[in-house]
Amino acid sequence: MPLVVVPTPIGNMEDITLRALRVLREADVIACEDTRRTGRLLARHGIENRLLAYHEHNEDRLAPRLCREAREKTVALVSDAGMPLVSDPGYRLVRCCIEAGVRVEALPGPSALTTALAVSGLPADVVIFAGFVPRRGKGREELLDKVRRERATFVLFESPNRLARTLEELPPEAPVAVCRELTKLHEEVFRGTAKEAAERFAAGARGEVVVVVRGGEGLGRDDLEEALADARRYVSQGESPSRAASRAARGRGVSRGEVYDRLVRREG
Repeated sequence: MPLVVVPTPIGNMEDITLRALRVLREADVIACEDTRRTGRLLARHGIENRLLAYHEHNEDRLAPRLCREAREKTVALVSDAGMPLVSDPGYRLVRCCIEAGVRVEALPGPSALTTALAVSGLPADVVIFAGFVPRRGKGREELLDKVRRERATFVLFESPNRLARTLEELPPEAPVAVCRELTKLHEEVFRGTAKEAAERFAAGARGEVVVVVRGGEGLGRDDLEEALADARRYVSQGESPSRAASRAARGRGVSRGEVYDRLVRREG
């Protein structure tokens, strides 16, 4: 018997396939992040079935158990919204089943990632999905550097409370689409530059947010030279080269790595 990965609507309850409904109806158990939320979806479509809470806090413990069940029964895996495993629990269960020789099926269906990309109006030739933007530290710095340098379209998940800060740290002229509450009653898609978007959402936003941004727009030579001059000034004021480069890069929307390399070579 299989483990079936079942995508569920990201907002509008009608965005579910006939095949997904059949699997949810016939499964022996449905593993879901929130039994209340999944229960409402099932009730909307007249389905009664056994639900088991499966989330990031119990995934390690429950994955082997569900894997054993999937040997003899049909186990359906859903997340709160969209495709499971996309910034959601499920990876450990899928790996466990694959390693145990249990068949794994994945149904096509709703995803905030592809929905935002399709509506953004930005190129979809090379697409990089980066999940949730790290709040701080090296991971955040490296991701923003990658967006500035790499010619691709990036799809990012972001908290509405941190949206303005992230937009401010993108290259000002980079084309972006800020997609809010996709498929829901108050859906909004804002298209413009990162600078325009930062101004639009300066006070924050509400609901689920996906940011689509065209990378490779942040390494203008004039901006880089100005950032380098800023970094040298910060060093002269007593800051370390690393901190000076980070501060200057954020202020000019250029690569921290290139500012730092140029700064160290010059100062060394």
